[in-house]
Order: sequence, then C-alpha cells, then structure tokens
Amino acid sequence: MNQEIFNRVEKKYLLTEKQYNELLKEINKHIEKDKYYKNTICNLYFDTDNYDLIVESLEKPTYKLKVRLRSYNIPGLDDQVFLELKTKYKGIVNKRRVKISLKDFYCYQETGVFPDCNKQIMSEIDYLFKKYDLKPKLYLAYDRLSYYEKGNKNFRITFDCNLRSREEDINLEYGDVGKLYFKDKKYIMELKTLDALPIWFVKIINKLNIYPATFSKYGKIYLKNKKEEQYV
Repeated sequence: MNQEIFNRVEKKYLLTEKQYNELLKEINKHIEKDKYYKNTICNLYFDTDNYDLIVESLEKPTYKLKVRLRSYNIPGLDDQVFLELKTKYKGIVNKRRVKISLKDFYCYQETGVFPDCNKQIMSEIDYLFKKYDLKPKLYLAYDRLSYYEKGNKNFRITFDCNLRSREEDINLEYGDVGKLYFKDKKYIMELKTLDALPIWFVKIINKLNIYPATFSKYGKIYLKNKKEEQYV
C-alpha cells in the first residue's frame, strides 16, 4: 500500500448477494486473495461549503476531481493514513497520495506546515485545499475484500459491502459506525486494470448477466442525504 501514484481503468458493477455468490463461485479458480485481502476502508471526503466538487462530478464532466483522507481500518493519531487526490479523465483514473500519520494531517490542517512526505504531491493537494477552501464534509466507510488474477497483479477485483456514512463526528479515529446506504445486502464490485479485461472474466460476467453500473459512493450518499433533507 506504499505506492504513491496510480494510473488505471476502473469499472464498477452493483451486485445482489445472489449475484455475488454466483460470481465468486465461477471466478474462484482464476483469482487469489490480495496481501491486504480484508479491510474496513474509512474515508473522509473534503468539499466546499456548497459541495461544488461532488455536484460537478455528478454532472459527468470529462474531468472529475475528489480529495479525501483514507485509512485501512480505524486509525489512532499515530497511525498511517493516506491523503489522496483522485482524478478521472476520459475513463482513466489517476490517484496521487501521500502517506502520513493522522496526527501530522491534523497539524497540517491547523498550521499549513507540510508533513514529511512527497512534497510535489503534497503541494498539489495543498493547492486544491486553498483554491476551493476545502473542508471535511462526509465520513464514508465500507468493508472490502480484495483479489487479483493468478499470475497477473495488474488485474484486481474488489468487493465492497456495508456502505455506511455519517455527517457528524466525522474524524477517522471516531470509529466506523454510520448510516447504511442499502436496505438489502449489496456489493459494489470494482475492476482495476491497466489493460483490457481478461477473456475468462468477460465470459463469466456475460454468462451471469452482470453489467457495468455508474456508482460513485460519495455521489450516491450526497444525493440520498440531500433528498432526505427535503422531507425534514
């Protein structure tokens, strides 16, 4: 998890529990568990007071931008977290991130002093914080299972479930409790690859009638929260 820069194509699929079980049974002989196979991924998303970044992203522009703080499982102040800048341009995802302690992130927020990390990437992230006056707006967590193709770590498959969020007490160290997004058990499958999807995988998802879906976790939760506010 020490990599700082990622470039890849990502595809998302929304699966029912039945589809998930059927798919896993079919692909099992082709995949291996990732080194970090099972995690609770905790995210803190930053945006403007008017949520300009996610509103613009939902309009499906050519270029999308997100800034977030991510941890793998619930961190303490001395634990490592990732401050990330994620962009998407014409279907290609670029992720740039710095690995710092949660305590150092809070110090940066309060003083503007850069933590000990990749200064180029930190400068890019700092520029966005200042340009948009970004503030923490949403805590979002989910439980992830990670796999990769046998003999090919460039093709990764992840399954996210128990998508949950909160808009209060959103610090990462406050735990991973939150309001569930789905009423029923569903899985968000993400495919991450540098090349075309393997033929064996394409045949299996076609056989099971599994099709790509547009699903931004932050975007979906933002829209749901906004809709609920209208009825308060």
